[in-house]
Amino acid sequence: MTDSPLSGLLHALDMQAEPTPDDTVRPGRIHTYRGDSLDFPTGSIYGGQIVAQVVAAARKTVPQGRLPHSVHTYFTTPGDLRHGVCYDVDTLRDGHSFSARTVRARQGSRQVLTAIASFQTAGQDGMSFADPAPSVPSPESLTSSFDLLRPFASKNPMADFFVNKSPWDIRHVQKTVLLGPDMSAEEDRREQSVWMRADASHLPEDELQRIRTDQTLQRALLATGCDQLMMEPALRRAGLSFLTPGIRFATIDHSMWWYGTLDVTRWHLYVQDAPIAGHGRALCRARVYQDGDLVAEIAQEAMIRVPRPETE
Repeated sequence: MTDSPLSGLLHALDMQAEPTPDDTVRPGRIHTYRGDSLDFPTGSIYGGQIVAQVVAAARKTVPQGRLPHSVHTYFTTPGDLRHGVCYDVDTLRDGHSFSARTVRARQGSRQVLTAIASFQTAGQDGMSFADPAPSVPSPESLTSSFDLLRPFASKNPMADFFVNKSPWDIRHVQKTVLLGPDMSAEEDRREQSVWMRADASHLPEDELQRIRTDQTLQRALLATGCDQLMMEPALRRAGLSFLTPGIRFATIDHSMWWYGTLDVTRWHLYVQDAPIAGHGRALCRARVYQDGDLVAEIAQEAMIRVPRPETE
């Protein structure tokens, strides 16, 4: 595999089993898998990496043919970038069409995250409807985050990450909050739309085909991409940015639901909002569309704290 941000991410999702007495999965039987940690400018493990590794670890214990349809995660402690993460997967239930797993992410005895992941046999009958995709400019007409942030890469660690270490080509329909606060009128900050795709230009053809034929891997990869955007609608609505002096932020919990097939190496659209914020917390939501179809829904509560203005 070539050395590129996407190949490094794929390596991190190739979970390795820790030694266990046997490989039988049954209720109460815990299997442990280990994943490497990726570099991130905050100094702590990137939350999207951990959510994706939860899905990648849990998939190894479910019957074939079942795809992840939801994951609900709660972060408890920042992860240490110097070490990998172990994932203890506990089989809660294997029903006729659903499988449920509890996953605990830890580094040594220190717990980083607790999650519940659910998988479903594909193609179940039932009601079917979805909200339509909004009309927005095409990604080809917008400027890539690679180009927007390249002039700042040598001066700002977050800009350097987006330009040189992130596999995601991100294109904002509105003015991006990556460069500074959005000072547009409040009524223009209620929602943002962002195009994204994984940069697979440096991948060998066999690796590209592996991604495109593996929907569980696709859904795990979506988890790593979306987390780069999830706090943005709250920052936008408050007129803040990641460059606001003294700002601190962290994910508290993160939930995803998948409803359709997708290909993250092709353009997919995030339609985002932040309906409420208070007490140092903000609720952020995203709908993900591809080819006009609503394929996933995401919700995240984040801790976002800004220093109080100094008083004389």
